[in-house]
Amino acid sequence: MADHEPEPKRFEPKNPVVLDSPKNDPISLEELSKCDGTDPDRPTLVAIKGTIFDVSKNAAYAPSGQYHVFAGKDPSRALASSSLKVEDCRPDWYDLEEKEKTVLDEWFLFFSKRYNIVGKVQGATNT
Repeated sequence: MADHEPEPKRFEPKNPVVLDSPKNDPISLEELSKCDGTDPDRPTLVAIKGTIFDVSKNAAYAPSGQYHVFAGKDPSRALASSSLKVEDCRPDWYDLEEKEKTVLDEWFLFFSKRYNIVGKVQGATNT
């Protein structure tokens, strides 16, 4: 798709979502790992390309949810390759093929239209 084309409607939420202004707070990998949906006193977070999204309101990321494997991590590589394998839930993605990088960018766009950005992974090199 050429850069000048409008963004596809397929990434728009079915119901309008009002999002807070994005935050740029540094969040350590250790803190991110504690936000995996298992502690009711912490939000459920997922990072993509070093940007952290609060997915707490989506049960799919809860401990019994189909996407829980992503919670508390930066699963950029897994999202790019459409994988639910724990070993693929890691932040590195630079060596992927262009098609997979496009899929990752689409996931980032999808998340950015639905979930609040609450920070950045501290020291992230995969942005």
